[in-house]
Amino acid sequence: IVWQTPANPDYILCNGRHVRPYYFEFISHAKNRWAGKTIVDLFTDEFKGRPRDYYVSAVKSGRIQVDGQIVPVSYIVQPSQKISHFLHRHEPPVMALDVLILQKEPDVLTVCKPASVPVHPCGQYRKNTVVGILQAEHDLAPLFPVHRLDRLVSGLLILARNATKADHFRQQIEAGEVRKEYIAKVIGVFPEEEVVNANVNYNAREGRSSVEKGKTACTKFTRISTNGTHSVVLCEPITGRTHQIRVHLQYTGHPIANDMLYLSFSIDPMCTNCPNLGPKGYDEEALWLHCIRYSGPGWSYECPYPDWA
Repeated sequence: IVWQTPANPDYILCNGRHVRPYYFEFISHAKNRWAGKTIVDLFTDEFKGRPRDYYVSAVKSGRIQVDGQIVPVSYIVQPSQKISHFLHRHEPPVMALDVLILQKEPDVLTVCKPASVPVHPCGQYRKNTVVGILQAEHDLAPLFPVHRLDRLVSGLLILARNATKADHFRQQIEAGEVRKEYIAKVIGVFPEEEVVNANVNYNAREGRSSVEKGKTACTKFTRISTNGTHSVVLCEPITGRTHQIRVHLQYTGHPIANDMLYLSFSIDPMCTNCPNLGPKGYDEEALWLHCIRYSGPGWSYECPYPDWA
């Protein structure tokens, strides 16, 4: 078995973009609380996604190693040791077949990010990401995302092509010199203008935000159009919190019309499906939230509007 991850993954384009499974080395360094545990106990206690019998077999076969060496199942882990877990990795497919390049400059690349594709490696995704696809299919590397978009959000994504340019953008964003503009399709007739100042608290375990406590956040909303049932709204986040636009629109009573994570439902205390109201598979639908423009001192980048707008 060749443990090295292939530089250029084998993509399969059929009803979405799939990555042929590949071997991958997960690396972590032993935390102090891991010290004194056997290698099998460590994995059983800390990584509960697999049964203990798997970890016993993985250690015996060399799929789990310590400091690059095969160890016995009774091996006692010490602080700071390098722990490697070699896996046959299966990435989830994404809906998009391609990443549209909008503008290529010597130190900046802009693309129209499709929904369902994460920006960079995270969670179960490594090759099925914007950065991974651009590297494998367009030979564009290194790339430094200037900002991030949620996986199900589409639109403009700016990537610096060197660390110096990335730092330049970061300084402008931290100084409040960058204007960010999104559009969303929401439920109901949205007011002509509204500014929301409501704290945003992101719960990583639940994967969603709320307006209870949390960090200060501000979003300016302007209605673009309405048909009486839905409205298309311009969203300008002044701060940059996780799910800020989505939770602030919910806070106004006009959530994104297909955002099952933030739509409000009545809960029946006798119903066995409440409060888990999102049907299986809903999370692969493209959100009606799209980044259209970022602008700063002397520069501006734009993305075409989506069909639903």
